[in-house]
Amino acid sequence: MNKTININLGGIFFHIDELAYQKLKLYLDAIRRSLSDDPQGRDEILNDIELRIGELLSERITNDRMVVNDSDIDEITKIMGRPEDYSVDEELFEDEPKYSSKTTSKKLFRDADDKFLGGVCSGLAHYFGMDVIWMRLLWLVLFFFFGTGFLIYILLWILIPHAETTAEKLQMKGEPVNISNIERKIREEFQDVSFRVKTGVNEVTDSVRNSEFKNKAKSGLQEVIDTIGKIILAILKIFGKFIGALLIFIAAATLIGLIIAAFSWGSFEILGFEGDYVQYPPFFFDSIMPMWLLIIFGFFAIAIPFVVLFMLGLKILSSNVKSFSTTTKLSLLGVWIIAILGLSFAGINFATQTAYDGVHNKTEELPIVALDTITIKMNGNDNLSIEKELRRGHNYETVFENNLEKLYITRINVDIKPSDKATAYVKIRKESDGKNRLTANKDAESIEYKFSLTEKNLLLNGYFLSDLKNKFKDQLVDITVYLPINSVLYLDASTHTYLNNVENVQNIYDGDMPKHYFKMTENGLECLDCDPSIFGDDYKKEKGNFKLNIDENGVEIKVNDGDKDTKVKIDEKGVKIG
Repeated sequence: MNKTININLGGIFFHIDELAYQKLKLYLDAIRRSLSDDPQGRDEILNDIELRIGELLSERITNDRMVVNDSDIDEITKIMGRPEDYSVDEELFEDEPKYSSKTTSKKLFRDADDKFLGGVCSGLAHYFGMDVIWMRLLWLVLFFFFGTGFLIYILLWILIPHAETTAEKLQMKGEPVNISNIERKIREEFQDVSFRVKTGVNEVTDSVRNSEFKNKAKSGLQEVIDTIGKIILAILKIFGKFIGALLIFIAAATLIGLIIAAFSWGSFEILGFEGDYVQYPPFFFDSIMPMWLLIIFGFFAIAIPFVVLFMLGLKILSSNVKSFSTTTKLSLLGVWIIAILGLSFAGINFATQTAYDGVHNKTEELPIVALDTITIKMNGNDNLSIEKELRRGHNYETVFENNLEKLYITRINVDIKPSDKATAYVKIRKESDGKNRLTANKDAESIEYKFSLTEKNLLLNGYFLSDLKNKFKDQLVDITVYLPINSVLYLDASTHTYLNNVENVQNIYDGDMPKHYFKMTENGLECLDCDPSIFGDDYKKEKGNFKLNIDENGVEIKVNDGDKDTKVKIDEKGVKIG
């Protein structure tokens, strides 16, 4: 039968038998003696060790009536370990197994020593084994992108305790809570405090010396200047913090936008989906490098400078922020240089894609002779285009034809000239840029354009189709219709925006020519039903006239000089000019 003793260990009450008590007392005394050579922080180290032993015993005691025995003490000392300089009463533990440092599982705490607000990010970074900077970046993404990051942070701030004791700080980082680690941690804290105190003392000493020996007779004006200087310095510090916050906001918003853009651009390309989901930069097309690689290059070329800017903002706001390691800096610099070189190569390659002009001509006869009447009309394709109105333009649409993605372009010019033959014919001229003359000609030839003639109706497509890779090759189609002399032409309203400098004898503007009949002459088209008001000024001046009428009512003279009419009437009433 063993005698039991009541003890208070680390603020926790225990029942312990006499043998276990003696073994625990000897163990703690040996630790105390091992620290006697360096008494700094000895009491705090022993308090933390006792607190840790109390926590470990509490885990083994399931109810208040259980008694701690010597086997419990043996298990605890195995976990806590033997001090390295332990030399006293070593024979007591000769028959016992050697103490080993048992790996402690991590526990989630808030790190009060490395915090912006509550130390939640630094605590989570320790728990998940990652750099605290990346954890803070993740929270910024949650805050700006999902909008719930701030509320979650506040909730975790409330629920997660912060690491107060040395044992809790070790558990937070997953380090074994044993004697050597507790001693090391406390000594590091004492050294940090000593350094701060020493620095503060030196600053105070310097201030006192300066005040005693250099500024003994400081004037009232000097005090005012010093006060103003302090105010200005405080304002500059506040402004600096504002700049830091602004840099963080701009960098974070840019990085989030880049992530969204990279996903929008890259995911569809990598997964093989096609569609007009996003607009790619010009040099992404017809490049020798795959588009997903160019997207990665573009992402890193823009993102890395903003990551550096983000870190700069953090360092402005807090001096506790650690800079990137040299390895990380060199790695980021290397990736950025590779991305810039890749994009530069793609840009140079794109510039060569449009260095030369290519042309492809095609001529087709039309069964139209003199005195025939022909109608010219432009056709669209409602199954491909989403535009409500058919008109010439420099833009393009991305459409699907037979499950193939193509460009729908309305950049078409229509001209009408007299034919040098007895019959009519159409000349189709396709133009495109390319990296060399041969490639440019082939790209021009690949343009898909159609027209048809049905019952004297010439139906011209108001669009052409081209491969997606030719988006920025400045492609166009010029159509010239050659009509025989004395043939009659009717221009449909759909040709309104497609006519391009069509020669006509009355100098009518292209936009006024549709919805009228014209006869082809050697000098160009001549309108048969146009109002003279739409004639050009040069034509009016050239065709100015003089009319003289003499009858029983008198003499009437009409003069037209092309700009206005003048009338002179002479009768029994006299001369009237109007």
